[in-house]
Amino acid sequence: MRTVGRAAAVHEAAGTYTRTAIVLHWVLVAVIFVQIGLGWYMTDLPLGPVRSPYFALHKSLGLTAALLIALRIGWRLTHPPPPLPSTVPAWQARLAHLNHALLYACMIVMPVAGYVSAEFYKYPTRFWGVTLPRWGWENETLNAFFSGLHRYTSYLFVALIALHVAAALMHAWRREGVVSRILRPGRTRG
Repeated sequence: MRTVGRAAAVHEAAGTYTRTAIVLHWVLVAVIFVQIGLGWYMTDLPLGPVRSPYFALHKSLGLTAALLIALRIGWRLTHPPPPLPSTVPAWQARLAHLNHALLYACMIVMPVAGYVSAEFYKYPTRFWGVTLPRWGWENETLNAFFSGLHRYTSYLFVALIALHVAAALMHAWRREGVVSRILRPGRTRG
């Protein structure tokens, strides 16, 4: 067994996530919260020079988030999460798995829809100031469709995040050891 595999097995047996999974989780939490706040804020700004820097930042952060999400999905596929503690009822475990699957779906759909939408807008996409090769063309209908998909997925995503946080708070209040799995590797209770 490889060293990485042994480390993952130790964490799984201990009921904790790996250090990499924990770091990816919390970095993505920060980036996604900034993205959602920035995205909702900038849409109310008037068109023009005041709004443009916010869109540029949102696009760069979104592409960065997409890379981190791909890394997280790759890690998750090769490092299964630890099992939930036996104190969690089966119906809650099923709901948690469904919520996680939908969270991952939103994390895939949102950046892809946002990027595709930008490809059908009149201005090229920039990633931290570097203009990316353009494969799309200016098309108001396609831009509006993918922009709407991006926006409405964000609403679903926020609802799923709220459910995720509410469940985490409930488990933390009950001290079932669920939340401690994502706080620090090696801790199994608290």
